[in-house]
Amino acid sequence: MIIAQAQPNDAKLANEYYQQGEFDKALSLYKDLEKNKSAIPVIHSNYLELLLKNGDDKSTERYIKKVIKTFPNNLKYEVDLIYYYQQTSQAEEKDKILRELLKKYDKNQYQLSMVARQLANRQFNQEAINFYQKARKINNNQFVFSLEMAAIYRALDQKSEMLNEYVNFAESRPANVNYVKNLLQNILTEESDQNLLETLLINKIQDNPNVFMYSDLLIWLELQRKNFYAAFIQARALDKRNKRPGDESMKIARIAFDNKSWDDAIDIYQYVVDQYPNTSNYNYARQLLIRSKEQKIKTTFPIDTVSIRNLVNDYAQLYQDIGPNITSLEALRNEARLHAFYLNSLDTAISILKTVINHPRSSKILVADSKLDLGDIYLLKDEPWESTLLYSQVEKAHKESPIAYEAKLRNAKLNYYTGNFALAKSHLDILKLATTRTISNDAIAMSLLINDNTAFDSTDQVMQEFASAELLIFTNHKTEAKSKLRKLLDEYQGHEVTDEIYWLLARLALEEGKPEEAIDHYQKILDLSQMDILSDDAFFQIAVIKEENLDQIEDAKELYQEFLRKYPGSRHAAEARMRFRKLRGDLNN
Repeated sequence: MIIAQAQPNDAKLANEYYQQGEFDKALSLYKDLEKNKSAIPVIHSNYLELLLKNGDDKSTERYIKKVIKTFPNNLKYEVDLIYYYQQTSQAEEKDKILRELLKKYDKNQYQLSMVARQLANRQFNQEAINFYQKARKINNNQFVFSLEMAAIYRALDQKSEMLNEYVNFAESRPANVNYVKNLLQNILTEESDQNLLETLLINKIQDNPNVFMYSDLLIWLELQRKNFYAAFIQARALDKRNKRPGDESMKIARIAFDNKSWDDAIDIYQYVVDQYPNTSNYNYARQLLIRSKEQKIKTTFPIDTVSIRNLVNDYAQLYQDIGPNITSLEALRNEARLHAFYLNSLDTAISILKTVINHPRSSKILVADSKLDLGDIYLLKDEPWESTLLYSQVEKAHKESPIAYEAKLRNAKLNYYTGNFALAKSHLDILKLATTRTISNDAIAMSLLINDNTAFDSTDQVMQEFASAELLIFTNHKTEAKSKLRKLLDEYQGHEVTDEIYWLLARLALEEGKPEEAIDHYQKILDLSQMDILSDDAFFQIAVIKEENLDQIEDAKELYQEFLRKYPGSRHAAEARMRFRKLRGDLNN
């Protein structure tokens, strides 16, 4: 019993000596333990490294061959002999063993793959690939060992071969596709790598047009790159191939819409409307087409009132054409918001929203959303008590739901606008913890704004005036808001809220069609501090204005490139990269 326990204890002690750098003590114990077969697996790796370190080549070779003889079925030791010859620059002996192993397991794909795995563990990467390819040939299956080979090609930095093996792995079983997408999302950080995958998938689609998986991966890749129209081209082909009424195209349009790529969303929804009339997607695509146009018009400054009136007519026509259902009632709600916020037709907007709220076909969520809109409009009419009543009704009717959190956020903003910061913060503190990410982010941002700009002002005077200026903007009294903001700059130079003032002034300048003035305001934010919380937003907006408003393409391209160097972690980084690539001509096809 005592002798039996001595071996593992000695092996453990020897390995501890090795880890602590006491190599002489470790070597002495290893030499004794080498005589015991059961100790070999425990001491082998460390012992082999010590023998190599000591340079006693004959003893090392003799030891490994003895271990191979003792454990003839353990391929790790065979590969360790190859490793020994590599370390001692015996290339001929190394190649000889490799040939012998290939010949020995010529008909056994399992043993060949096990040798390959051990070779990869020892960083004999090309040799491992050779064994995997031999095993694959025996198996007569181009998909086997794809994941193992992809990992080795990645280590060899052979990107094209790596991507081909990952695609092989995805093709081998449909369940593998999402796993491969997750892997590639972390791997494909360079544009050149993404281009390689794009080319690979396009070639495979051309050779095998009926393999859905290739199109699925290519759509996923283009969406990662925010190249929505390229994704749509593949989705459109899938719809035709599968004889679907634009289902895949609608998915891409929605993603483009959610990413504020209005032109792409408009083009895709228009395609569905034109190509698939009298189908289940037609009415919904028509509504979302109008909505996409609305978003584009509302974010193109100065806002064109004629275009707004055309949208109002489009929404009204949609309701008239298809009658009251969930799609057309949602269109009515959108029409009401345009009347209120862009045409100043408040009574018309209120009447339309009351129709939606009271209609039996309106869903509970649509009713709640319409009540929130109605509350906003009463704020425009300077009736805040009506507003807070409606917000509270929604919160009470939909407790602990996203729409309830949105209602609470509206109440918080109402209190903020009217200078009741303590009550606003009490709402915001709840919202920061118990809500969706979007609402939580809004709550955190507003809470920080209040905290940062009232901490050194016991009277809250500056913040109250700033909040009242934001209320003027919300209620479309923008000329008065602009005057108030400029007055704040004059009277409270250097106050913490200065960057926020410039941010609002830039927004107002854009809405007035004065892009150069907006750039001046954004530049003021950058001049205050390159590390200000708004600095990356300001820098990005300058580039966008240069591109979209001033048609200064070369300047915009340089700014996007500089932005990516200065702010690689910004939330705008992906869009900046996409815009840069588009201006450079990468996305022309």
